[in-house]
Amino acid sequence: QSYCHRLQHDMYFLTSNSRLNEQVVDKIILQLNRVYPQILTNAEAEKFRNPKASLHTRLSDLIKHLQKKGDRHCQEFYRALQINAEHLYNDLPSRKILKTTDSTGIDTDKEKYMLNDRGPVFFLACFSIAAGFALFWYCCNSDAKAIGRPRRILGFSPIIIGRHVRNICMLYLEDI
Repeated sequence: QSYCHRLQHDMYFLTSNSRLNEQVVDKIILQLNRVYPQILTNAEAEKFRNPKASLHTRLSDLIKHLQKKGDRHCQEFYRALQINAEHLYNDLPSRKILKTTDSTGIDTDKEKYMLNDRGPVFFLACFSIAAGFALFWYCCNSDAKAIGRPRRILGFSPIIIGRHVRNICMLYLEDI
């Protein structure tokens, strides 16, 4: 898809709901005026930066003007938009179409934030089961010969201080 067609598709998105403010539009126009070779002449840049006209009108006229000039000019507009308003550039409808039609078929924005399709309840359930098995294994471990309260308290010590330290503490308690 050519940049002119993409710009035609994105025109309504860019001009609606004041997505671009005056400063960003002025930066885009100035960048298009300063690019070598100039995309906009000085007279054209002044015309599109005229504060007497509404922002919607100026932006619509700029997009139509760039479409008449050709694909290279529209491409430079997208580059200027990306530099000056990257968040808006990433939200363009034509960019979303390009992202979803990639070869893998994976929406990378969604995949970036989503590790799996299960929620936090699933994680807590799995963690509880694992913690329960660990608790059962540590409490019913028969390698230590201590009985009573010290065994119950020190049975959890491998979680905190390690198996070797627990065995030394158990031997100390047996001697007492």
